Amino acid sequence: MAEFGAMRAVVQRVGSASVVVEGKVVGAIDEPGLLVLIGVTHTDGRAEAARLAAKLWGLRVLHGEKSCSDVAAPLLVISQFTLYGDARRGRRPTWQAAAPGPVAEPLVEAVIEELRTLGARVETGVFGADMKVSLTNDGPITLILEV
Repeated sequence: MAEFGAMRAVVQRVGSASVVVEGKVVGAIDEPGLLVLIGVTHTDGRAEAARLAAKLWGLRVLHGEKSCSDVAAPLLVISQFTLYGDARRGRRPTWQAAAPGPVAEPLVEAVIEELRTLGARVETGVFGADMKVSLTNDGPITLILEV
């Protein structure tokens, strides 16, 4: 994986997934789909957001080698700056490669908007919130994408 310069996502095929903030469900999918955790680095832009959305929409990892676009499966998209954590030295990760909130938030939103433009049903977490994520991983299938 590249150290810098690629929007990063962890994608899990799920039977269901939800995200809770302050005791309330803010986003949930209750049928097979994808849970997507997105990390943004300093050099990412709208082009990377559009490429990631297209990749997620067409990714053929659902049953029968289908994509969300093939079967209208939902996605739960959650921002996660810790995807750019670096723990190669010592025991405390550094977050230097993660873009700051004012840079990352509009790009995560751009992925969500682009997915919706493509026709996706998208649920979301809350940017910067302390979120509790629950999921039933199906397979299990988990992929790391960089675009």
